[in-house]
Amino acid sequence: MSPDTLTLLFAIFLCLSVLLKFWLASRQIQHVRTHRNQVPETFSDVVSVSAHQKAADYTVAKTRFSLLTTAFGSMTLLAWTLLGGLDAFNGWLQETRLLNGGPMAYQLSLILGFMLLSSLVEWPFEIYSTFQIEQKFGFNRMTWRLWLADTCKNLIVSALLGLPLLALVLWLMGQAGSGWWLWAWGSWAAFSMLMLLIYPMFIAPWFNRFEPLKDESLKARVESLMQRCGFSSQGLFVMDGSKRSAHANAYFTGFGAAKRVVFFDTLLKKLQPEEIEAVLAHELGHFKCRHTLQRLLAALGLSGLALALLGWLHGTTWFYQGLGVQPSLNAPNDALALVLFMLTIPVLNDFIAPLFAWVSRKHEFEADAFASQQASAKALSMALIRLYEDNAATLTPDPLYTRFYSSHPPAIERIAALHQLAHHQA
Repeated sequence: MSPDTLTLLFAIFLCLSVLLKFWLASRQIQHVRTHRNQVPETFSDVVSVSAHQKAADYTVAKTRFSLLTTAFGSMTLLAWTLLGGLDAFNGWLQETRLLNGGPMAYQLSLILGFMLLSSLVEWPFEIYSTFQIEQKFGFNRMTWRLWLADTCKNLIVSALLGLPLLALVLWLMGQAGSGWWLWAWGSWAAFSMLMLLIYPMFIAPWFNRFEPLKDESLKARVESLMQRCGFSSQGLFVMDGSKRSAHANAYFTGFGAAKRVVFFDTLLKKLQPEEIEAVLAHELGHFKCRHTLQRLLAALGLSGLALALLGWLHGTTWFYQGLGVQPSLNAPNDALALVLFMLTIPVLNDFIAPLFAWVSRKHEFEADAFASQQASAKALSMALIRLYEDNAATLTPDPLYTRFYSSHPPAIERIAALHQLAHHQA
């Protein structure tokens, strides 16, 4: 492939991606605003008009903000690639004589510098989302001090964990021959499995406080459910999610000795015990239906394909030149290839996202069906309605937007399916 051909293909895919996102977002905004004043009949007895309107306004605000981030992100991508930003940054690093520190110092500096600059560009959008949009709709509990602490902690964790992994991958790219990507994939898989062990035990507690579940009656209910489902964990914990957000959630994390059940404190305050049990049964359904394992294997498989593709591209001159970068003549290009790949691969992901969203929605229906067998479909239905209302999730999303982006089924479809399951239980 010639550099000009790659430039043209990249520009076409980027334009199509932006146009698609803008079109779908515009549909979402129009559809939600059209149905803003009328609660769907399914929810008319349990969701107030004011709550429905708040959800509509919240959805519109977030979707409009996504248009801004999409436009800015596309311009930033062009600036890094075809407009020569990455090429200029790479040249500047070489002129600063970082090469005297050795190839590894130069390559790590290139990747870390790129990631730091990218973060600096993204932070204003993160701040606006947290302290303007979330604040306006009553969800933000984050303080500036906590935001700064989280940012610093994230940088430290990323450096401690990411630097050794990056150094290993770069070393493999330079020393392991044409099959380097297979070794790199094995290293990434091992790292991912290691993170499942160390994250819940050592990293998560650095950001949040985790306390054992103290409600004995709820604890007995949960343990009984887990016993019925043949599931064991190393503990039931309550996380202080309320110090950052009013949104509620529950999740499983880790495996083996690190496997645990975590409830947000906001969830325990909003739901009744039978509803909490039903939500937990849904999460257990993901494990029992092997959704968690399937997603892990899919992620590892896709990462392997991506590394294989990079293994082919990074040895070609047109890959660099077609994306606005001149490969180095007196330095290794492995870090340059990694950065270019990280920049451009998301453009392709936009076109396969509907497939993953469809699989995820299918899994949600299956987990709901499992939950209805182990707990109460009616209780799960009521829990979801409460969470939709409390989290200001719109009950009237655009159907096409949902098909492209939503990892969960629309509220109307999901509740209708649960009503059928509840009818069978009766």
